[in-house]
Amino acid sequence: MRAVGHRVGSEAMALYRYVRNKEDLLDGLIDLVFAETDVPKTGDWKSDMRRRAISVRQALTRHPWAVGLMESRMQPGPANLLHRDAVLEVLLDAGFSPVDATHAYNTLDSYIFGFVLQERSLPFSDAEELADVGAELLAQIPIDEYPHLAAVSTELLAGGFDYAAEFEFGLDLILDAINRSIARRSPS
Repeated sequence: MRAVGHRVGSEAMALYRYVRNKEDLLDGLIDLVFAETDVPKTGDWKSDMRRRAISVRQALTRHPWAVGLMESRMQPGPANLLHRDAVLEVLLDAGFSPVDATHAYNTLDSYIFGFVLQERSLPFSDAEELADVGAELLAQIPIDEYPHLAAVSTELLAGGFDYAAEFEFGLDLILDAINRSIARRSPS
């Protein structure tokens, strides 16, 4: 709290007029991140969940510190609860059972949070930096020992590979798999 007080130009004790403790502060901050996310309700659950996933990833990209805290709050705020309720509304309105809605929600969030964590740990932040880092790494790989890795890496680097675009590719695979799974269980 002392560090937070210093950053906002206040004494740590003054913060306690607004929050009870560090956990209360974190709950509020996470609620602000949830407030930045969008859960569209167009009637097309796949499109809505796709747009929601992209929105959550964008919020977590703006607030990378939040990814490990999104699911940990014991006192979720109103934006957090509204977000969760809206996701479930979209899925339930699309005919998902409560169990299937939970499966879909958990699968999507696991992918979103996992991708953001992995993306944060990469030694590059965009396609241009990837080209530089990739070329440096490729130069260190004994091509005769790892021919497949070298061939794929060379092709990706030559084509201007954009790691960030992998998010939507994987997201579409997951949404299609959820759709197939739900369709198999639905009575015809």
